Amino acid sequence: MSDGPDHTDTGDAAPVVLRGFESSLPIALLRARAATAHKFKRHTDALGLTQPQWRVVRALAPGVPLDVRTLADRCALLQPSVSRLLKSLEDRGLIQTLPGEDARRRLLTITDRGRAVFNRAAVISEAVYRDIEAAYGREELDRLVHMLTRLREVAEGLPDLPRVMPPLPPLPPDL
Repeated sequence: MSDGPDHTDTGDAAPVVLRGFESSLPIALLRARAATAHKFKRHTDALGLTQPQWRVVRALAPGVPLDVRTLADRCALLQPSVSRLLKSLEDRGLIQTLPGEDARRRLLTITDRGRAVFNRAAVISEAVYRDIEAAYGREELDRLVHMLTRLREVAEGLPDLPRVMPPLPPLPPDL
């Protein structure tokens, strides 16, 4: 299978040359994320945690109470998603809500039970990291994490649309 450029006929305008599907940055990132997350999924599943729940427990493990917004940012989750999964974690006794500076701002912290779950999962998680480091290379993995952090920072600094909008081909009238 070739991953050369895809040519899209735009009617009267010159054809658009789009990089090949397999070379698409979002697709490559999604596939790498799925393959990597899969390696960590078995032990979180065994503890009855979804991957997002594990991220919340892991973010709270240092013992510093966090508000929902900070927790969502740290865990790469949307605030409504965090709010929904917090109830389950609280019901299981893994986290608790503390009073915040004002009535609207809840602070969340890990409980002793949550720390026990974290400690068990952390042992397996670190073993998975060692396996990945052994296969990929520790320096390569460190460099990759640094590069992905830099890519995120660059992407967050860019506008949602291209800085210079190219001429667009017309849409069919029924769209």
